[in-house]
Amino acid sequence: MDTIFALSSGAPPAGIAVVRVSGEGAFAAVQRLAGTLPPARRASVRALRNPADGGLLDRALVLCFPGPASATGEDLAELHLHGGRAVVRAIEAALGGMPGLRMAEAGEFTRRALHNGRLDLSEAEGLGDLLAAETETQRRVALRSAEGAVRSEVDGWTDRLLRIAAQVEAMLDHVDEDDVAAEAESLASLQALAGALGGDVGMVATRPPVERLRDGLRVVLAGPPNAGKSTLLNALVGREAAITSSIAGTTRDRVEAPVTRNGLAYVLTDTAGLNQTPGDAIEQIGIARAEEAIRSADILLWLGDDAPPEHPARLWLHPRADQAERGDPGGKDLALSAVTGEGMSVLWDRIEALAASLVPAPDMVALNRRQRDLCIDAAAALTRAAVQHDPLLFAEEVRAAQRAFDAVTGRAGVEAMLDALFSRFCIGK
Repeated sequence: MDTIFALSSGAPPAGIAVVRVSGEGAFAAVQRLAGTLPPARRASVRALRNPADGGLLDRALVLCFPGPASATGEDLAELHLHGGRAVVRAIEAALGGMPGLRMAEAGEFTRRALHNGRLDLSEAEGLGDLLAAETETQRRVALRSAEGAVRSEVDGWTDRLLRIAAQVEAMLDHVDEDDVAAEAESLASLQALAGALGGDVGMVATRPPVERLRDGLRVVLAGPPNAGKSTLLNALVGREAAITSSIAGTTRDRVEAPVTRNGLAYVLTDTAGLNQTPGDAIEQIGIARAEEAIRSADILLWLGDDAPPEHPARLWLHPRADQAERGDPGGKDLALSAVTGEGMSVLWDRIEALAASLVPAPDMVALNRRQRDLCIDAAAALTRAAVQHDPLLFAEEVRAAQRAFDAVTGRAGVEAMLDALFSRFCIGK
């Protein structure tokens, strides 16, 4: 396997630039630059010289981490350089000119750590979310996954499942064929254990998904034409994100505006007015996209006077409450005015109250879609096992659940999705 190198700190110029070198030839490559290597895990100053002509490249701190007790599970060296662009380019050029060394690909350091058992797949996914985190809540939830919270949960389930598997194998091997009552009693006990485990897994799988934190909660503003959706969107995000006018049908397509508030990310979506008699084909397309946005919304803000469509998290708003002709809000949830500001702070309070139940709590083990689907598969297999009267079929359902658990942590069946995962990482990670 090639020895790889890359800048692992922020883009220069910076106070310090950290270049990592990992692989079988890492220490030999750094020795060619530094002359001598410092003791393991001890930072020492070295003059780094170009192997081609002996010219001084930089004076830097050098650290060596022998494998397998390193971040990647193989020999790893770090060069803490002065953070100028020319310095980094010179070191990279010197390393790139050595046989067997090449620039790392995106996420390759972490990928090697995964293959060498230094972290599991759920921790790598958490690390990817941590690198992309922009809000405090995103950071806290991603850090828990990166530190092994998902792995710990799955390991607990796996331990319980292995005990069940061991008991069913013992039952199949040792129960006398004539002792039907004893076999039935043993199977009933195992069924109870499988059912309890499946219930625990299923409960975790129904928790709010981590994607809502990472991608932002989708808050969709919908209603008839000229209901004030665009004006309200601009007021909520604090800028002119959507065109507003008194002409009905100004918004013909979805307009999205991201906003972060109190540690949560939202994507607010303005939609075309819903009209039973669209004036042209373009308006009809806009209405179809508005209806699609309503279906995919995490939170629906309905601005129409007619009753809102069914949605598990919706607020029925009475907009333009400053206008006398608007009348009484009736049974609506909230009267407000985006122009005067009336009710706007209350609206955000209501949105945040709904959001709290739709996102993982910071202290909760949160699963992404891949992990959640696998846990649902495991729970289903255990549920089937709990009502299975044939011990052999019971054992097969237990094995199916085990395969799903192994896929969550990367012990099996995940190679196909690794490229997509690590493409989200920076080169030096």
